[in-house]
Amino acid sequence: MAGNLMDGFQGEPTRALESRFLRLEFMLRSPRIVRLAPAGQSNLFADLGNTPTRTPYGDFYFRGGHRLWHAPEAMPRTYVPDDQGATVEEIPGGVRIAQPGDPWTHIAKSIEIRLEDGRPGVGLRQELRNDGAWTVELAPWSVTMLRLGGVGIFPQPAGGGDADGLLPNRHMAFWPYARLDDPRLILRDDFVLVRAEPCLPPLKFGYLDSDGWIGYWIDGVLFVKRFAPEAGARFPDGGCNAECYCGDHFFELESLGPLASLKPGESVYHNETWEVYTSQATPLIPDKIWEIIDSLLKRPASRTLESS
Repeated sequence: MAGNLMDGFQGEPTRALESRFLRLEFMLRSPRIVRLAPAGQSNLFADLGNTPTRTPYGDFYFRGGHRLWHAPEAMPRTYVPDDQGATVEEIPGGVRIAQPGDPWTHIAKSIEIRLEDGRPGVGLRQELRNDGAWTVELAPWSVTMLRLGGVGIFPQPAGGGDADGLLPNRHMAFWPYARLDDPRLILRDDFVLVRAEPCLPPLKFGYLDSDGWIGYWIDGVLFVKRFAPEAGARFPDGGCNAECYCGDHFFELESLGPLASLKPGESVYHNETWEVYTSQATPLIPDKIWEIIDSLLKRPASRTLESS
């Protein structure tokens, strides 16, 4: 099922899973997915090269593609290198990539990857396991880095927060470097849209997504991440289970599971389903939003924001 050994990605060995709809490539020494492409089309994921981020535990490489982290983000905890020690096991319909606990948090990671037979879909079962001697509070954090040039799509809650319509029904969190007047950001009642183009400073926001999906439209392809919203759970980053980052070289779709106090030997799981549509014929997004997305992609790029 794992296919043949590929030429690799940034000097690292890889293998591929393929269906008649999709081709997916994963690393052998790290729980990373580095390429995803509809049949006969280009890789949707970003390729950032192998420039490292220096940490006390060695060099961390973003690389591009998909990775499993745990929130909240912190230096150096989040950036402990993850490019060695993984094992790959074939499972029914796919593979399981497992990596032992790192030397700082002792949190072990694994990702089970399965391509669906009858449609262009991917199932991910992602695990964080505490192999240490003390309890760790964390939330699983599923990060997918996509290449620039498209539009991020984030559905917003509809209806009142209570029966009388007196309570708020949504909130958004913005990171300190983000600008509310960022020209890439389009705030609407039904959807938030983000045009993924190079622009500084970076943009990052998060929110509590009750719909359980977020998407990205690029070059005629809609990539959708689905996850369980888990209403009533406690999430990191001010209560966010969905986040977006748009930098100068890549665009991220991020989903998060609830915060958990993980005792030694315990695991927490965060599942995602990826769907890939090669046309706009999807019930997820109304025609009016497609019209707005098309208009955004026709606008000229804006490299920087003026200082206030």
